[in-house]
Amino acid sequence: METRWSALTPDVHNVTPLYLQLARNLATAIHCGVWSAGEALPSERTLSDAIGVSRITARKAIALLVEQGLIRRARGAGSFITPRVEDPLSRLTGFTKKMEQRGFRPDSVWLERGLRNASRDEIVHLGLSPGASVASLRRLRRADGIVMAVEHSSLPASIVPDPQAIGGSLYSYLEQRGAPVVRALQHFRAVNASSEIATLMDLVPGSALLLITRVGYSADQRAIELTDTYCRDDYYDFVAELRL
Repeated sequence: METRWSALTPDVHNVTPLYLQLARNLATAIHCGVWSAGEALPSERTLSDAIGVSRITARKAIALLVEQGLIRRARGAGSFITPRVEDPLSRLTGFTKKMEQRGFRPDSVWLERGLRNASRDEIVHLGLSPGASVASLRRLRRADGIVMAVEHSSLPASIVPDPQAIGGSLYSYLEQRGAPVVRALQHFRAVNASSEIATLMDLVPGSALLLITRVGYSADQRAIELTDTYCRDDYYDFVAELRL
């Protein structure tokens, strides 16, 4: 057994239950990046034999980390380290670049990509005239093949005249067109997954999600992006640094 597993051995002289010690040690190792996102864990029997605890202790520790979202179980395949994204709230970064910086393999599955008349909300948020057209972009955002979020973006047709020309990164496309998003305001709220969203994300309807509504601004302070993103709360951690 690898050293990284044997280092998790609980202290039998500690009054804290062994399964809690093991869960805490394993959680610390996961947060420190000792294991890669999506990496398989050994079986409960292998783990218990390697570090000298009972299978019940190993099972309870893993079950606790499954409940906390750090480990996921795949029926018939075993247990795996859950990919997680720590998203600093003070930094404006597109999904593709954000995932690549954290070692994930990002991709998108397009659900909608075309032009249509702007809705009332889009007219208000983007400062458009009635009857104006927008590029409507709806897609699944994935990392290492796992759906992290469902995203719907609307941009003025003057900014995105040909939605089909967008590749994997909307922000890279905007930069190439000389109209990058340089500032954004985001609003966060907890929601429950609708039947449609739950199906797209392979969740149970009513599951807790985080809905992020972002309005992005260009260098001349025009609102050019309105995006609603439904995020899985078991994969996303949003981090804010506060100072006096």
